Amino acid sequence: MGPIRSSLVLSAAALIGALSTMTSPLQAAESTEEKGAKIYCFMRSSGNDHEVSWNAAYAVIKRQRSGVFKTSPEHASVMITEAVVQDPGNFPDCGQFLGDLFGGNSQPATAAALANTSTSTESSDDTTRYSY
Repeated sequence: MGPIRSSLVLSAAALIGALSTMTSPLQAAESTEEKGAKIYCFMRSSGNDHEVSWNAAYAVIKRQRSGVFKTSPEHASVMITEAVVQDPGNFPDCGQFLGDLFGGNSQPATAAALANTSTSTESSDDTTRYSY
């Protein structure tokens, strides 16, 4: 190996070493899905509504993904859900918000709201309704 080549190898090694110290191992190991889930769950747990929390999490997911095609909102929702389900201890109380990612009710279910929900399939009109 010539002097110029060995100098380049040493410079590249020094650059890689410097870059690795700039990013902590925890940050490097954290996936895009985890980042999005942490943002979404933290914001929801802090009292923010679904839309604000979703916009923040989705912006991070879109920015973090490389490639020509950006992540669709549907795929980002699945990514967040998978991250929470795979490690629920890392996202305490976030399961209650996951339905909102797929068009569920953005308000938390309360006992009073559930008690007022009718489970009957009867209707006030004379048409026959399916009862499953």
